[in-house]
Amino acid sequence: MKFNTTPMTFPKFPRRLAATATVLAATAGLTACGAAGAGDDEEFPSSQIEVIVPWAAGGATDLTTRQLATLAEDTCGVRMMITNKTGAAGAVGHQAMADAEPDGYTVGAATVEVSILNHLGNTEITPEDLQGVLRFQSTPSVLAVSPDSPYQTFDDLVKGMKNGDEVRVATNGRGGIWDIAARGLAQEIGVEFKQYAPFNGSAEMIPAVLGGQVEALTPSGAEMQSQLNTGELRGLVSMSPERFEVFPDIPTTHEEGVDWDAANWFGIVVPEGTPEDRVQKLNDCFAEAARSDTFQSFMKKQGYGSEIVESEEFEQFMDDEFTRFGELVDRIY
Repeated sequence: MKFNTTPMTFPKFPRRLAATATVLAATAGLTACGAAGAGDDEEFPSSQIEVIVPWAAGGATDLTTRQLATLAEDTCGVRMMITNKTGAAGAVGHQAMADAEPDGYTVGAATVEVSILNHLGNTEITPEDLQGVLRFQSTPSVLAVSPDSPYQTFDDLVKGMKNGDEVRVATNGRGGIWDIAARGLAQEIGVEFKQYAPFNGSAEMIPAVLGGQVEALTPSGAEMQSQLNTGELRGLVSMSPERFEVFPDIPTTHEEGVDWDAANWFGIVVPEGTPEDRVQKLNDCFAEAARSDTFQSFMKKQGYGSEIVESEEFEQFMDDEFTRFGELVDRIY
């Protein structure tokens, strides 16, 4: 997906600290009849949960979230309704997640862009405006070339570029995770691609490589699964610390002596200020769905990594990603 680089500004809602809520509750003398989730006896969840997806129907985030939500209907005991809120490279949907009532009945499928867009000036939303429930997918970028490319290995490509070879790479545009993947990798190995050609997703990037418009591309392995499996594309390196389970034959950047990782991830979040007991219940039922054989099999078939990261660890991960991408955006653009 090509990213819109026109700055957009949205109002930011500050983090609603739990300590503040405690003070207000004590001052107001709230009882079990008070605000939803603030110690009441209401069974949760007891009605439909809306799941906001910040990307269009049919895309990777949408398809994987729909599968997870379908399974979570059984584990959570209520209906899940998917709502696609698209626009501004994911900013519209992430804003909607942050703006939702913090009662647990609206969750979102956050993606890596929530850690990037603020640094590009496209939104004021940061991970501070969201509370992590569960990360259910993380898939690394893979640098790949056509089967008739002279570069048989990653080392071949690096040596060629250092000797003056002009290599154009297909990405998803300025600020996109796959553009950051390509630029960051180039900086780490001390080379520069001749062109970072922007395309609207892997559906355009793959034909561009096969047709000779560019020499390489950097989407996730999942988005090239069919071509990598059939030999229509050759994976040179996976931008990850360890080999990706779906493509165990592709070496990693770390194996090649390059300290560089880049991955797309999806996770369930709620607005900051959602009661902790409800966050925990959502974590429990979504985690059960995500760990099911049905979901794990679906993710593997689609070529996605499905490592489960639960609430507190996921929140820390989002904060770390935000800091990391802030430094990267300043350095590579």
